[in-house]
Amino acid sequence: MFRENYNLDEETAYKLTAGLGGGFRSGEVCGAISAAILVVGLKHGQSKADDLNAKVNCNAKTIEFINRFRETNETIICRELLGVDPSTEEGRKYAQENNLFRQKCDEIVKTAISILEESGY
Repeated sequence: MFRENYNLDEETAYKLTAGLGGGFRSGEVCGAISAAILVVGLKHGQSKADDLNAKVNCNAKTIEFINRFRETNETIICRELLGVDPSTEEGRKYAQENNLFRQKCDEIVKTAISILEESGY
């Protein structure tokens, strides 16, 4: 969604985010949140190891995003957002059979995008 804003080609963007889904395939931090934080880094991240001002600013912007997301969803943890653990065979099967990845994940992605857009990304 934001790759063109930061001169990131489509193939690289897909590769960069390929492992994020399902909370890093472990039910942990939601992939949409992780991808949004990558966007925060593209805008505010440090490009030199000793640029501490950029690091502090990026950390603050990351926390700001997470807090805004939690205002709407209470959590950033995938299995809590879905109501099942997608890292287990049973949880993944339940999510697929009940279309949770399409329904819930689509709404979560939309929320993350809205927050980024409202924040000027």
